[in-house]
Amino acid sequence: MGHYENFPVASWLCPPRLRPAIAAIYALARTADDIADEGDAAAVERLAALRALRHDLRAAAGAAPDSGRWPLVFHALRPVLHDFALPIAPLEQLLDAFEQDVRFTAAASRYQTDAQLLDYCTRSANPIGRLLLHLYGIQDAHSLSQSDQICSALQLINFWQDLSVDLPRERWYPSVQAMQQYLVKESDLQAPRACAPASRLVAHYVIQARRLMLQGAPLALRIPGRAGWELRLVVQGGLRILDKIAALNHESWRVRPRIKLIDLPVLLWRAWRMGRAPD
Repeated sequence: MGHYENFPVASWLCPPRLRPAIAAIYALARTADDIADEGDAAAVERLAALRALRHDLRAAAGAAPDSGRWPLVFHALRPVLHDFALPIAPLEQLLDAFEQDVRFTAAASRYQTDAQLLDYCTRSANPIGRLLLHLYGIQDAHSLSQSDQICSALQLINFWQDLSVDLPRERWYPSVQAMQQYLVKESDLQAPRACAPASRLVAHYVIQARRLMLQGAPLALRIPGRAGWELRLVVQGGLRILDKIAALNHESWRVRPRIKLIDLPVLLWRAWRMGRAPD
C-alpha cells in the first residue's frame, strides 16, 4: 500500500515511552506489506502467508505460542498487546486490506466508485490512527472520527502522489466512475504527456483529500505535547504534497512530487500556525 511513509514512525517527536509500541505496530504492518507486495510469489502463496500472520497475531494476543515464522515481529508486539491492552481488531483490518490488495492485483480489479476507494481506506489506513489514539489514551467518538479523516486523506494523498509509480505496476486507484465522469481513458494516465481530462480527474481527487484532511486537522490541536506536534506535521506534510500536485497542474502521473528538506521550514511554520487564531 505504501501509506506508511506518510506516518512518521517512532519519530523524535513521539513520546519516548510509546516509541517501542509504535515501532512494533509498524513492524507488523511492514511485514504484511512485504508479504503482499514484494518478490514474485503467486497470489495464493501471499494469501496463505497473510493468513498465517493473522493466526500468529491472534496467538500473540491470547498468549498462545505463535508459529515462529516472524520472531522479531512478535517478540516486540506481544508485550505491547498485553501492556497497553491493544485491540487486535484494527490490526486485523490492516491484514484485510493487504489481502484485498493481493486479490485486486491478481484479478486486475478496479475500484468502481470513489465510495469503494474510501471503504478501502477504512481498513488500509484508519486502523493506524485508531491504534495510535489508543496508545495516547484517547477514545472519544469525535477524535476517532477526525483520526479516520486524517488517515483516509493520507492514504488518498499517497495514491495521487504515486500515480507515476503505481500505474506501471497495474495498481489502479482512480475509480471507474470518476474516470468516466472526467472522460479519462487508461492510456491518458499511462503516457508521459499533458492531458486536460486527466488533470481534472486528479484535481477532483486533490480537492477530496484536502477536504478530508482539513476536517480532521483540529484533532492535532487537542492532542497534548509532542504527539500533537507530530500530528500537526503529518497533517501539514500531506497538505504540502497536495500543493505540489497542484503546482504540477495535477499531472502526477508524469512525475512524483516529494517532500524535501527545503520544505521543512514551511512545514514547521504551518504547524505552528495551526495553533494560532486567524489574523
